[in-house]
Amino acid sequence: MVALYTNRIDMSFTAPPVIENEEIRLTLLVDSDFDALYEVASDEKIWAQHPNKNRWQKPVFRTFFEGALASQCAYKITSLKTGEVMGSTRFYDYDEHKNAIFIGYTFFGTRFWGKGINPIVKALMLNEIFKTVDTVIFQIGAQNIRSRKAIERLGASLLREEEVAYYGEPSRLNAIYSMEKSTWNSLHPIQ
Repeated sequence: MVALYTNRIDMSFTAPPVIENEEIRLTLLVDSDFDALYEVASDEKIWAQHPNKNRWQKPVFRTFFEGALASQCAYKITSLKTGEVMGSTRFYDYDEHKNAIFIGYTFFGTRFWGKGINPIVKALMLNEIFKTVDTVIFQIGAQNIRSRKAIERLGASLLREEEVAYYGEPSRLNAIYSMEKSTWNSLHPIQ
């Protein structure tokens, strides 16, 4: 069975236009962000462990970017210290009945790897979204060990593996993780 994710967002959910701390700003994507974001995404190394390894190619990334815009909940990640575009991430597939949302489609330029940026971005997003939902789901390529370890360090629990067909892309095997609001709050109390 293939789970199809279309970036549907229930109209009762509105993504905040900006999420930030003193180091990093997440701003909702706009069409004019394509060139700056593609400059980051065009590095093949970013996608080496990802199920869709050809996202570094401009036409493939264009489809990815169009899905991001369609979601109305995708962010450009920028360093407030340097003004550099660092990558992108998004909320998607909000389910009002389950009081849950997905976080994913995250990538960072390789120069930002190993610097603690991903946990900072995820913490910003989780602190924000847990004002609205009780559960966050993450889909990570089954072979993407680096990302799986990162989400496990934050306290997410592995639920299962399943085939996932993302917006405009073929299905691939993904690991599905969840994080409950109560778990996040107990592991990462807001100071």
